[in-house]
Amino acid sequence: MSGTDLFPGASFAALLFDMDGTLLSSIEAAERIWSRWAARHGLDVETFLPTIHGKRAVETIAELGLPGVDAVREAHELTLAEMDDMGGIRAIDGAVDFLAGLPGHRWAIVTSAPRPLALRRLAAAGVPVPELLITADDVVNGKPQPDCYLLAASRLGVDIAACLVVEDAPAGIAAGEASGARVLVVAATHREEMATPHPVIGTYAELVVALDGDGVRVHRAPAA
Repeated sequence: MSGTDLFPGASFAALLFDMDGTLLSSIEAAERIWSRWAARHGLDVETFLPTIHGKRAVETIAELGLPGVDAVREAHELTLAEMDDMGGIRAIDGAVDFLAGLPGHRWAIVTSAPRPLALRRLAAAGVPVPELLITADDVVNGKPQPDCYLLAASRLGVDIAACLVVEDAPAGIAAGEASGARVLVVAATHREEMATPHPVIGTYAELVVALDGDGVRVHRAPAA
């Protein structure tokens, strides 16, 4: 195997992928919906928008502490609006081919989106639905708590410490760290460089994988 081993000596039992910003880009649609919502509630849209990524809508809203706002109801209405807006939804470059190289029982998607929205966005982007899909509906505590990643590892029957979490947003990265997994950061939708101690890729074209017995090794592709 040529290329640089991103995690020297590590053979992963499973790769656990976030969805939005990691396997597909939904930033255009999400920011259209959330911008209108924020403006209705008198929030500074430019300041607010960076806080929505990687977390469940209900927790994003609840953390604002807006008087008279029912976070559960507002999150439900936002989800319905997002399901009607698939404009600009697209796979991150190389993601579909990368997933095709992984055995089905060696990867899962772990997203903060509700299941109906996740399925709709995956279909719109042409990203395959995995054998295991963990969504906002499956946990009590969303990212940055590690519950979703711990649940994914448990359902796959593997040790979370033997997993690689692939993320893009601070909340998801924190969830991966707290779970005890290793973390790889996808910067395809980042507008600014993120300070992180973890390896970073721009697109999946930068990666190659090798199946290693019962595990997966992740390498950075050699320069062309």
